[in-house]
Amino acid sequence: MPTTKNMLKISRINYELIRTEAEKSYPHEGCGILLGTDSEDCRTVASIYPCSNADPEPTRRYVIDSLEVITAQKLARRQGHDIIGFYHSHPDHPAQYSETDLEHAYWQDCSYIITSVEKGSASETRSFLLKGPEESKAFAQEEIEVV
Repeated sequence: MPTTKNMLKISRINYELIRTEAEKSYPHEGCGILLGTDSEDCRTVASIYPCSNADPEPTRRYVIDSLEVITAQKLARRQGHDIIGFYHSHPDHPAQYSETDLEHAYWQDCSYIITSVEKGSASETRSFLLKGPEESKAFAQEEIEVV
């Protein structure tokens, strides 16, 4: 069985778009979907699909409406890609997943990017890979390679 590396490759443009979206949504959590390919070695982001935060408390949590997920999935298929992950921001909090983030993460083997936005400016951006079955799922730190 091949070993899976925890690696996410993303273009400089898409990386900066995620960070810009995070700043634009401040003081709310911004969010979106990563479209691309998944291989044994890594996940590669081809494009991002920004979404509206549908949570009633957008300064503390994010929710992506299921219709936006379906739309992103259709777009990905037309482009020959898949949904390979999600991104969101943490206003005035570290780029570290919360218990709520883990509880509401359902897409196994997908990347979850978090950007910390401090006083309106994007600072740290980190990625985590969701692994394991639902009853024992966990996030693993994932390296981001900006290409």
